[in-house]
Amino acid sequence: MTSATPVSVAADAPARPSPSTPATAPPAATGRRSARRRELGACGVLMTPFFVLLVTVFLIPVATAVYLSFFSDDQPGLGFGPERTVFAGIRNYAAVLADPTFLGGLGVVALYCLVYIPLMVIGALVLALLLDSGVVRLRGTVQLALFLPHAVPGIIAALIWLYLYTPGISPVIDLLGRADITVDFLGVHTVLPSIVNIALWSNLGYNMIVFYAALQAVPREVIEASVVDGAGPVRTALQVKAPLVRSSIVMVAMFTLIFALQLFTEPMLLSQSTPMINSRFSPSMYIYDAAFTRNNYGLAAAASVVLLLCTIALSYGVTRWTNRSQAAEEGAR
Repeated sequence: MTSATPVSVAADAPARPSPSTPATAPPAATGRRSARRRELGACGVLMTPFFVLLVTVFLIPVATAVYLSFFSDDQPGLGFGPERTVFAGIRNYAAVLADPTFLGGLGVVALYCLVYIPLMVIGALVLALLLDSGVVRLRGTVQLALFLPHAVPGIIAALIWLYLYTPGISPVIDLLGRADITVDFLGVHTVLPSIVNIALWSNLGYNMIVFYAALQAVPREVIEASVVDGAGPVRTALQVKAPLVRSSIVMVAMFTLIFALQLFTEPMLLSQSTPMINSRFSPSMYIYDAAFTRNNYGLAAAASVVLLLCTIALSYGVTRWTNRSQAAEEGAR
């Protein structure tokens, strides 16, 4: 009689994992981590050129300017000894802030900003609203015509207007003279409006394109609802469209402010034809004169740092004021 071999139940049961054996991660979690790593890698590759340019073009020059601002060139021995670079502390900053020509340049730029920025922002917004409303025909042609001046380099634009502003060679002045109208575009009271005109001619079309692109993103149903409620074209533009592109208005105003504080090209070229513009007409011209005419790089670096701090402070102020006004309006709603 053959005896039956007993079958072990434990052999057929599934093996239990040992407490010391780590649990295998779910495939979904592993896939998410892998996708996250790929996203971070792609972001790093795309952002690397930006950070390289930021460090090379901005951070290193700023650090160099801050470093140079604390040093100055000194000649011992009543000015007959060899020139050497010595630590000056805040002496350069004190000299800049006590220089009436630098403070006068800040005043000129402040007045320039008060005239230029409202004209730029309001003018570009009005043109964009007109294009978006459909009142203007051949919108593509008009956009191109308004944008073309921005494609002209700033130096070339200033040279063109210098030709139109100079008596004796300007066809505009000759035409006005035939009508017994005498205008001195480079006079003491007209030189700043002449500079504003050059800047407007160069940048108005660019900012108009920015506003027009923002208006294209406004939902059409919102505009149709305002029309159904009885709002006319002007009311729709001012009370519906303009508030919806507020972020673009703030952005244009801020960038216009930053570029306005760096006023240099237009007055530098116009200074060749009028005594109303001296070599220190604006802070940027003051920096250029200190560095390349007086060879005082420490003073030029200190003035550059002061101008940078003014730009940062004003930009921060505009941002804070905009955020507070927007938060107040949202709270009122």
